[in-house]
Amino acid sequence: MTSDARPHPIALPNNRPRRIIEQLLEGSGIRLNGPEPHDIQIYHPDLFARILHQGTLGLGEAYMDGWWEARRIDQLAHRLLRHGLGQRSRSAASHLFYRLQAGFFNLQSRARAYQVGEVHYDLGNDLFRYMLDDTMCYSCGYWRQATTLHQAQLAKLDLVCRKLALRPGMHLLDIGCGWGSLAEHAARHYGVSVTGITISREQVALARERCQGLPVDIQLADYRDLQGQYDRIASIGMFEHVGQRNYTTFFRTVADLLPDDGLFLLHTIGSNTSRITADPWIHRYIFPNGVLPSARQICQHSEETLMVEDWQNFGSDYDPTLLAWLANLDACWHDIARHYNTRHCNERTYRMLRYYLAICAGAFRARYLQLWQVVFSRGRELRYDAPR
Repeated sequence: MTSDARPHPIALPNNRPRRIIEQLLEGSGIRLNGPEPHDIQIYHPDLFARILHQGTLGLGEAYMDGWWEARRIDQLAHRLLRHGLGQRSRSAASHLFYRLQAGFFNLQSRARAYQVGEVHYDLGNDLFRYMLDDTMCYSCGYWRQATTLHQAQLAKLDLVCRKLALRPGMHLLDIGCGWGSLAEHAARHYGVSVTGITISREQVALARERCQGLPVDIQLADYRDLQGQYDRIASIGMFEHVGQRNYTTFFRTVADLLPDDGLFLLHTIGSNTSRITADPWIHRYIFPNGVLPSARQICQHSEETLMVEDWQNFGSDYDPTLLAWLANLDACWHDIARHYNTRHCNERTYRMLRYYLAICAGAFRARYLQLWQVVFSRGRELRYDAPR
């Protein structure tokens, strides 16, 4: 079911929770049951109390349950965040709970490292084949000169290879290789051998299939178990799962794996602040145990082992990337659902995925989130000029 098939919104209840929500929305341009694409259409009278009690977790779960709708959730999220309702919209209990968890426990320990693979990436390769483009890149595209998702993803892969100055005969390590996008591109177009690691069994299977016949080795492994040396190292869209308690270990591991003249490229979503936090809805339904690094945290934990050579921010490019994935999901959902059992292909799962893609697009558009590519060395003497 889509928003076009929804019934008419209900009459707004005359109660205190509704009035509080309306006060919070004042000045945002968002109206309850309004006519604009970013306006919220209300289908359940208890929605306002649920949001006040549970914050963003309640808002997201209520959308999954069909309690509200908006024709353009990305525009709604953009307006909410520009209005300053980011941290304020999270319940105090959920925020405190995550801080306590992250403070006392290593949520990204070896024992827990494979959870995100099982919960999200192992949803099934068919889902991601439909939602992504032919590169199977599940990270931000580079839209500087691109007009399509596929062009943007190829441009991103090539940008990574050029920043790493790959040459035939080099050995590239891809930490968090996904479905083998960078491994295939680098091996095929730059003549390097590649070792890729991932914590998702589904990704291993498809990456090996895609890279068959190329000098590529795909492994199910945790970065902390790596040994040896590699001429170049890349990590694209994986650092968000490392966690602040492991940042120093991560950068030390990378430094130990690099030769003196090596280069490392980190491609990660970034937070504007150094607070230890995670959106409770994203934490529960999309990326368990994830946490976004700040610029200060990256520098603080890498400074003893690695040197920053270049730092590029193209977070605005995640907006069109996510909207392209959302368009693919909407266009192909009925085909996707036929490949899944009832646990995965129901209406609630569809709404979960739509909501995730749309709110993230709005967050990047509002500059609430960033996308960084950082190039590190071990302090080599050679001058480094980063391509764009």
